[in-house]
Amino acid sequence: MRCFSLGLCLAVTLVLGPINLSASADVGSRAKIQSDGTLLINGKMVRLFGIYIPTIERTCRTTLLPPKCAPRAVLQLDFKVHGFVYCEEVQKHADRSVSAICLTGRDREDLGAWMLTHGWAVALPGASIEYVTLERFARANGRGFWGFQVDTIR
Repeated sequence: MRCFSLGLCLAVTLVLGPINLSASADVGSRAKIQSDGTLLINGKMVRLFGIYIPTIERTCRTTLLPPKCAPRAVLQLDFKVHGFVYCEEVQKHADRSVSAICLTGRDREDLGAWMLTHGWAVALPGASIEYVTLERFARANGRGFWGFQVDTIR
């Protein structure tokens, strides 16, 4: 009987996928990047889990009409997202926003890891060792805001 129960659980897992026992919810849809680097998805404010996006020094992307002005890191995130994202909620906040690990829709790339790799974010205390390593790599290689200042608007 015990083998049968174990086999049944294994079969259900194979058919339905792994069972998520956490209370988190998943969000997936088109994302609009806000000026502070948060994502607006179906009316829900989503922060990228484990990273902080500094909102220093605004610049303008003049290849767009009308030009889009925001902190450079936010413009880079906006350029990367371009449409659908899939987010797995990790934490809820008192202001009804959530922190989530978000993947791009087309290539399933982790947005937090991408921002860190390119030097547009810093790993928060308690972030995964992967995130901390990606930030250190970007800093050591002068990527993003760890590099030289290219352009600003004041």
